[in-house]
Amino acid sequence: MIKMIQKRFALSEKGAKDFCKGVWWTTLLDIALMLPAVFVFLFLEDWLRPLLWPEDSAIRSVGYYVLWGVMFMAFMYVIAVFQYRSTYTSVYAESANRRISLAEKLRKLPLSFFGEKDLSDLTATIMDDCTDLEHTFSHSVPQLFASLIGILLIAIGMAFYDWQLTLSLFWVVPVALAVLLCSKRKMRKSNKENYQNKRVVSELIQEGLDTIQEIKAYHKENEYLAALDNRITTYERELTRNELLLGVSVNGAQSILKLGLASVIIVGAQLLSTGYADMFSYLIFMVIGSRIYAPINEVLNNLAALFYLDVRINRMREMEAMPVQKGDADFTPNGYDVRFDKVSFCYEEGKQVLKDVSFTARQGEITALVGPSGGGKSTAAKLAARFWDIQSGKILLGGVDISGIDPEVLLKHFSIVFQDVVLFNASIMDNIRVGKRDASDEEVIRVAQLARCDEFVSKMEKGYQTVIGENGETLSGGERQRISIARALLKNAPIVLLDEATASLDVENETRIQEGISELVKDKTVLIIAHRMRTIANASKIVVLESGTVAETGTPQELMDKNGIFARMVEKQALALNDRRRM
Repeated sequence: MIKMIQKRFALSEKGAKDFCKGVWWTTLLDIALMLPAVFVFLFLEDWLRPLLWPEDSAIRSVGYYVLWGVMFMAFMYVIAVFQYRSTYTSVYAESANRRISLAEKLRKLPLSFFGEKDLSDLTATIMDDCTDLEHTFSHSVPQLFASLIGILLIAIGMAFYDWQLTLSLFWVVPVALAVLLCSKRKMRKSNKENYQNKRVVSELIQEGLDTIQEIKAYHKENEYLAALDNRITTYERELTRNELLLGVSVNGAQSILKLGLASVIIVGAQLLSTGYADMFSYLIFMVIGSRIYAPINEVLNNLAALFYLDVRINRMREMEAMPVQKGDADFTPNGYDVRFDKVSFCYEEGKQVLKDVSFTARQGEITALVGPSGGGKSTAAKLAARFWDIQSGKILLGGVDISGIDPEVLLKHFSIVFQDVVLFNASIMDNIRVGKRDASDEEVIRVAQLARCDEFVSKMEKGYQTVIGENGETLSGGERQRISIARALLKNAPIVLLDEATASLDVENETRIQEGISELVKDKTVLIIAHRMRTIANASKIVVLESGTVAETGTPQELMDKNGIFARMVEKQALALNDRRRM
């Protein structure tokens, strides 16, 4: 049963057990909330019967009823406390665990997943969907099951007392549920469309924030706002339609319930006139009938909330079913040579990026990947660190196939500097310390000096404690790149990936930072990607990638002697440089 609940509501094992406890205690609370009706029953039985039947003259004292009233209140309070702890407190703990579990899941997913998903979509899943699940599971779902169980128990108990009046009281319940369930398919479809429309609006807003500079630069404000307004209008229209369907279904079902009390009045009067029921039973059913439909109304509301929840639950299931990258945590390579053996890779089916690529980047050497844009250079570098899994072939590190190594364990052996630098809204010191969390201030400052960060940090009032804003918005592109290089220096891993590491720097600073990079790559396996030929002048080996295949390989001099693709690239850059100098 626990497994079934886990699967149905996308809960952890502990969450499913807590859910069962919550249903149990909520059921007890619903039954306890009927105690006032029981109290009225006892009172009427003792005080009304003698008026109707004088021979029953035993009337208890007021103190007796006060004692029972206090006991009922104490019992209801204790049950309410346990119910709160087993539903609200437990649900909030499960919600926290769900968010952590999702974050852990995202951490282990391949980067291909993030390339297919929008940032706002993932954010909404972790925040909005989890909040909806949290609210519904704390306020609706346990109450739904508890109300159904409580109503069933009460109906059985009342049937033993008078089955005819019980039938007249409860016949409307299955009819009302049938009305709501008949609209279930339509409501789920409407909820799904509404959910998707909401996502589209969120994605469009996120896109506008990410591209605000381009929108303003090309005077696209009116077009963007018109598209956003159109999407919001569609969302509001579908939301209104969804709410109307929900309101008609739920209120229609609740209206049917009102026929139950009328049935009790008519059937009770008929039974009373024929002598099959007494006045006392008739009055008791009238009193209970005025109270019993409140929890049934809650059942209808909560059932509608469960239909709304199904879209979110399905989304959680999709996330949980995503295949994660796994591997052995025990990794002891025999050296740090990186070898590509007939590697083929594509981001999407039918769009080949690499095909039968083979080369070896040896430890202690600098291997440069060059070639025309779109040739697969950056892809090859990222595949070496298992950012994606390849379709065929092998990538070996120290003779070990990296597809069998845990990605997090593998990445401990890599220092990476990409052209697109990501910085945090923290101090310069903390941003560099990302490379080694336990590094001392002296270690951080040493690598910062090697990366020439001290040149701009010394001009800041707070120095290395200066907070640089989100993604380093207060820094230039070159300054952000230097912090990235300092991080890699601090990590001091045996394999170094440099993807256009100096692309944001001017010629003077590039020359000076090459000294820091020389320190970074000493005695290590280095894969470097660069379009500036002078950046790779000291490379031990050059691999030319064109259209996803290895077109040439050799030392810089060997490739120049071949007079092939590499030689033409060097020649074109030299001509372009001379033209700029003349200008």
